[in-house]
Amino acid sequence: MPWNRKHLLDLESLSKAEIVEILDTAASFKEVSGRSVKKVPALRGKVVVNLFFEDSTRTSNSFSLAAKRLSADVMSFSSKGSSVSKGETLIDTAKNIEAMGVDAFVIRHYAPGAPHLLARHTDCSVVNAGDGSHEHPTQGLLDIFTIREKLGKVEGKTVAILGDIRHSRVARSNAHGLRKLGARVILAGPPTLVPPAIGKALGVEVSHDIDAVVEQADALNCLRIQFERKAGRFFPGVREYAAIYGLDDERMKRAKPEAIIMHPGPINRGIELTPELADGKRSVILQQVSNGLAVRMAVLYLCLGARGN
Repeated sequence: MPWNRKHLLDLESLSKAEIVEILDTAASFKEVSGRSVKKVPALRGKVVVNLFFEDSTRTSNSFSLAAKRLSADVMSFSSKGSSVSKGETLIDTAKNIEAMGVDAFVIRHYAPGAPHLLARHTDCSVVNAGDGSHEHPTQGLLDIFTIREKLGKVEGKTVAILGDIRHSRVARSNAHGLRKLGARVILAGPPTLVPPAIGKALGVEVSHDIDAVVEQADALNCLRIQFERKAGRFFPGVREYAAIYGLDDERMKRAKPEAIIMHPGPINRGIELTPELADGKRSVILQQVSNGLAVRMAVLYLCLGARGN
């Protein structure tokens, strides 16, 4: 089925076929980064705006570079020092920028649903780069792309998402996407950070026994403890967390030989996983970063360029 969406707001609403189309398109774009000339003219003449209301380095840089690789012009917006700090609303901010003749908004916002609101009130394409604790669809897609690339397929694989599930938009996007592609998904961590209700809402398993989960998983996706969202209140201390729920060499002796370790970054080294594992042969963390560029190229191309071409 050809892609016919103007926006990418979440993975929950996408079909399996749509997710596969994004992954396949990303695979075709990945080879662009290996060329001597790392550009294609797919979005020449288009203008993409990074509309970020939360701090970001990886995601904003990845989207900017993805747009430039597609020959689009890029404009970056930060709420700090802008009219937003003077009381201007999200919609007024977007409409003022839209009046300059832009084609797409890539938005990160602290409020769940902000990208959906923006999509209803502008004529531009809208790509969700993370909205509160709701979803982070391109992170979910790049994680799935990496699993497919490293393990050969997603269907039938067991993917464990470990850590701060309560505050994680990444976990929600991964769960929606992986389940639709036929993976078994286990959310694991302290009971305070992985309440059973989350698993029930997402239609996936929940476990608080990390050792048992490590033994079953084909991919272990460790999530950052979000201290800025007061996640530290939900467990006694970082040493206890690392000892009981973190990944280290001793715990990984239980894992399957081919099991991979993932992390969306930034890593709290020594808490979610040890530096040795983060930099070790099982780690695909840097591959996730490079795959994120291809996935974001694919999303921008499909939402902006594929329609009508």
